[in-house]
Amino acid sequence: MRYLDADAVAALGPAAAVRAVTDALRGGLDPAADPPRVPVGLTHGQFLLMPSEAPAAAGVKVVTVAPDNPARGLPRVQAAYLLFDPRTLALRAVVDGTALTTLRTPAVSVAAVLGRLPGRPLRVAVVGAGPQATGHVATLAAVRPLARVTHLVRDPSRTPLDAVRLGSPEAGQALRSADVVVCATSARSPVVDSALLRDDVVVVAVGSHEPDARELDAALLARATVVVEDVATALREAGDVVLAVAEGALTPADLVPLRDVVTGATAVPADRPLVVKTVGMSWQDLVVATAVAGLHGA
Repeated sequence: MRYLDADAVAALGPAAAVRAVTDALRGGLDPAADPPRVPVGLTHGQFLLMPSEAPAAAGVKVVTVAPDNPARGLPRVQAAYLLFDPRTLALRAVVDGTALTTLRTPAVSVAAVLGRLPGRPLRVAVVGAGPQATGHVATLAAVRPLARVTHLVRDPSRTPLDAVRLGSPEAGQALRSADVVVCATSARSPVVDSALLRDDVVVVAVGSHEPDARELDAALLARATVVVEDVATALREAGDVVLAVAEGALTPADLVPLRDVVTGATAVPADRPLVVKTVGMSWQDLVVATAVAGLHGA
């Protein structure tokens, strides 16, 4: 049994993580067959248990969510991944689950939007400054050159990144000119004015996995092609989708499964926004953890 730390996970690299996701989906993996995550309440937070199985491996991610941790200078979300042999169920590796999440989440986003990204250098606006915000920038940079990246945050003084204040004229200009907008926040209500976004924009929202929290307004989803990892999962966990459906801006039939986009079964129109809303699913950790383990001979 091997322990694969954050450096071992990062060694796979964003481009290889994107390939692991796309290869799995094109190879027949069906996200709809994934077991739902299991929340377990704790005194100071919760466990999220995320099991999955594929022909090459089985695994489970144990995520801890501790809402008071940021005040202690600790991460709100931490995780460990247990990777098992698919036949004997012997433990093959323990993987740094926090690093794995940081790598696989943007890999899924980029796999979903790759076919819509222009070939020229991208102008990117990122709402947020945490690991997923920077991880999405790194993954986009692994597949396309970047012309400009602007981080939009509520308080630029709290991040070492070159950032502008949400709602400022600079933020508005970044949103108007963006080819790609990434929303990676803990917000529970919309973080951008979607009226500022172009009709050919690509928008990725990864910040929430609760049915009553959203980063995007219903008006954007109403005029967009909306791609989700799995329709049933999105209708259960993706507040951006759940609330837009409740408000009549979207119907479940409008949702496009990620698998259909990656395999080419569904063409994505170029003349309307593309919104990719993900909540994180267990199969994603499994396929990327398997690639990490393979890289290190585990």
